[in-house]
Amino acid sequence: MGAQSAGPLVVGVDSSTQSTKTLVVDAVTGAVLARGQAPHTVSGDAGGKESDPRQWWQALGEALAQCGEAARQVSAVSVGGQQHGLVTLDAAGAPVRPAMLWNDVRPAPQSERLIAERGGAAAWADRVGSVPPPAFTVAKWAWLRENEPAAAAATTAVRLPHDYLTERLTGEAVTDRGDASGTGWWASSTESYDAEILAHVGLDAGLLPRVALPGEAAGTVHADHLPLPKGALVAAGTGDNMAAALGLGLRPGQPVLSLGTSGTVYAVSTHRPADPSGTVVGFADARGDWLPLACTLNCTLAVDRVAALLGRDREAVEEGGGVVMLPFLDGERTPNLPGASGLVYGLRHDTTAGQLLQAAYDGAVFTLLKALDRVLDADAAPDAPLLLIGGGARGRAWRDTVRRLSGRPVVVPEAQELVALGAAAQAAGLLLEEDPAAVARRWGTARGAEYEARPRDEAAWERLTATLADGEPLLRP
Repeated sequence: MGAQSAGPLVVGVDSSTQSTKTLVVDAVTGAVLARGQAPHTVSGDAGGKESDPRQWWQALGEALAQCGEAARQVSAVSVGGQQHGLVTLDAAGAPVRPAMLWNDVRPAPQSERLIAERGGAAAWADRVGSVPPPAFTVAKWAWLRENEPAAAAATTAVRLPHDYLTERLTGEAVTDRGDASGTGWWASSTESYDAEILAHVGLDAGLLPRVALPGEAAGTVHADHLPLPKGALVAAGTGDNMAAALGLGLRPGQPVLSLGTSGTVYAVSTHRPADPSGTVVGFADARGDWLPLACTLNCTLAVDRVAALLGRDREAVEEGGGVVMLPFLDGERTPNLPGASGLVYGLRHDTTAGQLLQAAYDGAVFTLLKALDRVLDADAAPDAPLLLIGGGARGRAWRDTVRRLSGRPVVVPEAQELVALGAAAQAAGLLLEEDPAAVARRWGTARGAEYEARPRDEAAWERLTATLADGEPLLRP
């Protein structure tokens, strides 16, 4: 292993909803020397999604053990984690209850009430940078105080998932501006915790971690029983979206479209975002800039479901026809139609199953590209290549649909595990005293297959726009 490494080694961690992944990476070349992965479980029903944070810690240990001797030679570590989760700890540092995860929709009433009670959507966007959806931690804390007051009263520390792991590694209560910007109680206008919002939801600022500056260490490894050297540097870590942006080495204005179970579009910006419509959440990034992002709920899973209903392979699409599908099978977040179901319009005798499947792809991509128009700054190049990531990026039908509806060239990076790579780049940046995005660019993580631009299919775009507008009474029951 030593002969393969040109420089010191770092570990990047991706603690996601379903599993924890670890990569041991050469800090100079970006070569991945070892990897590990261990699962966690998610429980809950009726909209609730929860996990025991101790599972994440156990999975981290298992994943690091799979990395073998390489993990024992690292000089720095960083954790990227699922955003928004509410981790409540007691005085002994043990979880008071399972963590409420990002996709727990029970706090929807609290989200609506908080928006109204604190001046409305425009006031939240101006102050916090985002209009807090149910995913945001502030809504989850409000839900907990209302529904489980004893658990809220027993809580002496509130953490995000990545903070919990960083604190167990270092003994220090530290977060970063990127992940903190998804709480709803960190204000992008002041880049600090908002005392009035915290008072409104009955949360003492003393229960929250310190927000480290970009490039600042959280501490050093002090935890026992992990195959990591004691004293290795630990970076502040960040949220998974911010880590993926670091992993791609994004420059301002480079658009990213991620095709997974849910879809996301984002770009690094030098301008603080504040979208009163709530379409764009105004995240901070992990470096000192901003990461405006929009998320749709219905992406690859919805299209795969349509393919299954039609009895077709997911790639068996056909061009032509005028059928339109809005595949909002799970309700939708962007546009904000939580009660929506799938809508099909324009069926004819000559409509084929392949055309109907293509319409599902079109509908899923359309909502993402429509949101991208809000994500990108006016000074972003309209013909900049779209970086296409996520599981869908490997599918020809997805790539072709994105090209046809965007009119942009597309690049599909070869690099996988971008969250863990971004965390590794943050650790390497801390160790080498470099900009972590520049580290990732040196590693060449955004290199991949290039697909030239096609003329945008304006007719399909207009059909989708009209169907979304005219169908709103059906989509908003």
